[in-house]
Amino acid sequence: MPESKSRKTGQKSKSAAQAERSQRRADLRAEKPEPGPLPTWYKAIMFGLMIVGLLWIVVYYLTMGVAPLPQAGGWNIGIGFGIACVGFLMTTRWR
Repeated sequence: MPESKSRKTGQKSKSAAQAERSQRRADLRAEKPEPGPLPTWYKAIMFGLMIVGLLWIVVYYLTMGVAPLPQAGGWNIGIGFGIACVGFLMTTRWR
């Protein structure tokens, strides 16, 4: 049985709509500006937090729990890792 004219034009409009969508996506990608480099203060804070976290843990082990916070006890390790993790999470935005 032959196809109707409306059915044939429906197929053309689907491919035309698909082409239009892909063109819109390409235009949106082209419009987005390329992100610039991070400011120096961001990098300094990022590396600083990683170093402070490491030093926190090292001081805790070297002083056998007397410093940096004697009341925290074993939680000093978690505090040090937490500080360092914040620095590592900041690296996800590093460009």
